[in-house]
Amino acid sequence: MPYEERIAELAARLKDRACAAGVTAATAESCTGGLIAGAVTAVPGSSAFFYGGIVSYDNSVKQNVLGVPAEVLSSVGAVSSECAAAMAEGARRVIGTDLAVSVTGIAGPDGGSPQKPVGTVWFGLSAKDGTRTEMRRFDGGRGEVRAQTVVHALELLLGAVAGHR
Repeated sequence: MPYEERIAELAARLKDRACAAGVTAATAESCTGGLIAGAVTAVPGSSAFFYGGIVSYDNSVKQNVLGVPAEVLSSVGAVSSECAAAMAEGARRVIGTDLAVSVTGIAGPDGGSPQKPVGTVWFGLSAKDGTRTEMRRFDGGRGEVRAQTVVHALELLLGAVAGHR
């Protein structure tokens, strides 16, 4: 299934399930530049559960808006578990939702390193019972990396809605 169709299908399912469960959600995006929020808000009625998103492309926004500690950015960098966790927690706190997903990564074509090659993306998911992170490495060009990131972020939110109490 092409990415566009998969994304639209996941976003519609997320809206249905979040509304049925009475769960609210937000996003904090870096490498996707608002694509996750755009996919969710393309679904009619998404305002019933989706409160908003923060595009924190620059580290100053990660730090000053989302509350990512300067020490995290200087020691392990923006593409890290610690940053993804702080971004998700910050979005959930600032926007005031039950859930928040965050993404921070290297979409390419430049910016990679041997430790963090192009396609490396960290995800954060914050809920009232805590925050978890995971890292994925995606293949393909910039557009493919970003599309795969959106798909996985929507899948994470869907799973969190199902497990929300």
